[in-house]
Amino acid sequence: MTPLRLLPLSLALGAAFAGLPARAQSLVELYDAARVYDANWQSAKSQYDASVFRAEQAKAGLLPSANLSVGVSRSHLDVDTPPVDRWYGTQSATVGASQPLYRPANLATYRQGLRQAQLAESQLAQASQELIVRVSQAYFDVLAAQDTLAFVRAQKSAVGEQLASAKRNFEVGTSTITDTRETQARYDLVNAQEIAAENDLRVRKLALDTVVGRNNAQPTPLAVPLATPTPSPADPEAWVQQAEQNSPQVQQARTNVEIARLEVDKAEAGHKPTVDLTASYGIQRNAGGSSTSTLENRPKAGTVGVVMNLPLFSGFATQNRIRETLSLEGKAKSDLEATRRSVAQAVRTAYFGVVSGQGQVRALEAAEASSQSALEANRLGYQVGVRINIDVLNAQSQLYQTKRDLAQARYNVLLGHLRLRQANGTLQAEDLARLNVLLVK
Repeated sequence: MTPLRLLPLSLALGAAFAGLPARAQSLVELYDAARVYDANWQSAKSQYDASVFRAEQAKAGLLPSANLSVGVSRSHLDVDTPPVDRWYGTQSATVGASQPLYRPANLATYRQGLRQAQLAESQLAQASQELIVRVSQAYFDVLAAQDTLAFVRAQKSAVGEQLASAKRNFEVGTSTITDTRETQARYDLVNAQEIAAENDLRVRKLALDTVVGRNNAQPTPLAVPLATPTPSPADPEAWVQQAEQNSPQVQQARTNVEIARLEVDKAEAGHKPTVDLTASYGIQRNAGGSSTSTLENRPKAGTVGVVMNLPLFSGFATQNRIRETLSLEGKAKSDLEATRRSVAQAVRTAYFGVVSGQGQVRALEAAEASSQSALEANRLGYQVGVRINIDVLNAQSQLYQTKRDLAQARYNVLLGHLRLRQANGTLQAEDLARLNVLLVK
């Protein structure tokens, strides 16, 4: 029998990537581009800026206020007894100022503004972490699609060689038509898989371009062999404890409890007095006199005082407002507890997902070696006549499927590390820099 001539996998991979751009982009580079382009992150950044300015507005309730009022009027006086018929004008200008001395509702509003800024900061951190994961997901999706296409093309070349060998063997009478037809069917199937892989790669690239705002973004592939890192610390409960302080979701829920507590303070302030320091100074010019005098005059008046206002009764509105805010505070506390439980569950799930993924990588690496050995044994058996063509084809299919699964499992482990840090709130852009060292230099 004619020996099988299989195209080496390294040559097939080289052919698959031959058309790539000369310069590929790293994970950090594409993340930096996404921060400028991504609308979701820009929205969170604008919301954060608006919350900071809103907090500054709330401070105005504790600071003095001043105003200037100017007026001009013209009056006509017509009296029968004694007979008076004349016009006179009035010009006035008054400057007033007020300084709150005791306004508990304003103080609570100011503190709420600070908490709102903290809330927006947590939301911005959450949006940043989501962006890191979205960019990384799109990045590794493209790499996985490229690997799949390369493996399918390598399998197609191998099956093509097998088909040519089967045809030659049939022509010389050393094999049956069944071998040729089985190989032809497998070749057609792999050809269909190649078409699907090409389209999947095209779609994955479009998704990456949409996230980072670039046309034809080309991610740098991972260096192989790859040693996937292990979670550190190697204890899921340690990750859960970190989430209690670092998780943006927990921070937001905790801040909402504080905001609700301050809303109760504002409602209770409805029973409390307010005290303000006021001052004013005014000048008035009476041109042509006034209603009581024909002499032109220019009176000036200044006042300084303290004004206290004490609410007495508001139709039970204040009492019911207090009850409402207390109920909302209870809801915020329940939401905080639910968030803590949800985050803890997400952290444990992500942790065990990484551990399981590493086990899958090790198992698939062993399966890859076993599949390679099985293929070589089937090739040898085919040459000596103890194996048939379909055995070789099945062994080839198993080997390339294992290679695809192994590549995908490696990407999943790397993404799992990012998702674990996202779950407990410690994910930062520096984590992408650590992944960058795993890329081809």
